[in-house]
Amino acid sequence: MRRVSLAEPPTFAYDADDPAGFRAGRARLGARLGAERTGATVWELPPGQAICPYHYEYAEEEWLLVLSGRPTVRHPDGAEELEPWDVVLFPTGPDGAHQVRNDGDEPARVLMFSTVMHPAATVYPDSDKIAVWTGNRADDVIVERSSGVDYFKGEG
Repeated sequence: MRRVSLAEPPTFAYDADDPAGFRAGRARLGARLGAERTGATVWELPPGQAICPYHYEYAEEEWLLVLSGRPTVRHPDGAEELEPWDVVLFPTGPDGAHQVRNDGDEPARVLMFSTVMHPAATVYPDSDKIAVWTGNRADDVIVERSSGVDYFKGEG
């Protein structure tokens, strides 16, 4: 049996290419535990950082469990500060739009888990982008909505 402790998750990975405001560390648990259809990640949010831009998914439901600290979740109706052991569901589509950030002075940790589906689409309303995730990085794309083309463009 594979096992991971949420009290002492594996080392958090920070991506040096993440811009200021989005420098959160992650410990991916799904693959480590052998999951194929679900993903689970413990996120470490330093003060002033967010996990990712405001977005919603079309293929995946996402859940959030606060492990420590007081992260803020932006959602379609505003923003709310959460407390340890709060659980939130982000459904698919615009009603599930969200951003998880740390507006406080202390680090926060959250566990996020979801189904893993391909293909999947993610919409970023603030920047008017859409991402398509295929499961094959060579075919993944993030585009501005305005770059959409006619269905038959380039055909015959």
